[in-house]
Amino acid sequence: MTAPLQPFGSLAGIEAAIGADSMSKGRTMSVISRTDRIRELNDAFRKTLQGGQCLFTPGVSDLGIPFSMTALAAVSSFSEFTTDNDPYGEHDFGAFQIGEERLFWKIDYYDLSLEFGSNDPADPAQTKRVLTIMLAEEY
Repeated sequence: MTAPLQPFGSLAGIEAAIGADSMSKGRTMSVISRTDRIRELNDAFRKTLQGGQCLFTPGVSDLGIPFSMTALAAVSSFSEFTTDNDPYGEHDFGAFQIGEERLFWKIDYYDLSLEFGSNDPADPAQTKRVLTIMLAEEY
């Protein structure tokens, strides 16, 4: 026996699951402009590290400070974004090579306390970015 699905209160579906009723409807941003804004913020953060922090995994740190600084410079100047490594157009991931080492970098979005994920990565007033640089084998 099956029964029809019942909505959650006044909202149904994903809006109820994510609590969209508490989100301001007055400042909606189109998907394209939201993606553009996240990409701009990610590019600026990658180049300056302002608005967040950078972490090196143990594997990268074990290769020494000069290697880590070379990796950071490579991430800062990274521009080889493709649909394969950047399917959402946010410039939040990359892969590169230093000598024999294959590395990845990833930007994650957190709330200002760095305790939870950000509610809106397009809003720097409520988002801290964390850039992690890792050896590919550590992914």
